[in-house]
Amino acid sequence: MSARILDGKLIAEQVLAECQDGVKVFREKHGLPPGLAFVRVGDDPASIVYVGAKAKMCERLGIQSQTFVLPADIPEEQVLELVGSLNQQKTIHGILVQSPMAPSIREDAVFEAIDPMKDVDGIHPANLGKLVADNATGFAACTPAGVQQILVRSGIEIAGRRVVVLGRSRLVGKPLALLLLNKGGQADATVTVCHSRTRNLAEVTRQADILIAAIGKARFVTAEMVREGAVVIDVGINRIPDPSKKAGHHLEGDVDFGAVVQKAAAITPVPGGVGPMTIAMLMVNTLKAACLQMGKG
Repeated sequence: MSARILDGKLIAEQVLAECQDGVKVFREKHGLPPGLAFVRVGDDPASIVYVGAKAKMCERLGIQSQTFVLPADIPEEQVLELVGSLNQQKTIHGILVQSPMAPSIREDAVFEAIDPMKDVDGIHPANLGKLVADNATGFAACTPAGVQQILVRSGIEIAGRRVVVLGRSRLVGKPLALLLLNKGGQADATVTVCHSRTRNLAEVTRQADILIAAIGKARFVTAEMVREGAVVIDVGINRIPDPSKKAGHHLEGDVDFGAVVQKAAAITPVPGGVGPMTIAMLMVNTLKAACLQMGKG
């Protein structure tokens, strides 16, 4: 058996097309586009690429974006001042502060300074709390929301199924578990969260109807950890040194794809699986934030 490949690029294009239509309606009704501000501290190469890709997508969809680049040695107070200023600007509906920042800056303090109504990355404690409360006015982190949409739009039943999430990070594991646990047609799963202290890990993962790997270790999930016919979602993006590549590396997920693809019923590839969905859901969150701030228009 060879698994069905869940094409994240194709699903992301569906989401983006719907979002673009929503942006057009918003502009016609309010006379301005949704606005998204990016804040990047320092010159981390990956951050430059990520912010650039997100800004390019904004341009494609008709979302107005602004990028604020701050020096790596900037005092934390000045970062907080900028965030506070962006909170007050009516034409900016979403704020994303790119991580990582300089070690001298407390990232939690910066994230918590963002107005929860503009927290399109879904990282503010208020939005995490709304996720716990199953409150639809909050914002779910983009990667977990993207995983959920891959499952839903691929016709994979979630309700009543046993989901195992490998990883308990604040940005992926925890919010993803909550999303799939909450009530509703796109959730209602029975969810188990595993981490580095989980005992008999393979025994737990083999119970999963849907196994989601977000642990940050290349090829960590082997075929022996996967039940025959399970759905496997690989959130991992690991850069593996590779002199044969122009970039000097290639990407691998947290799943041993070559082995697991022969055992699973469906699987996401890396790249081309969850990654494209993260940017797509950021655009969706930005439009949602703009609508909420302009009176659900």
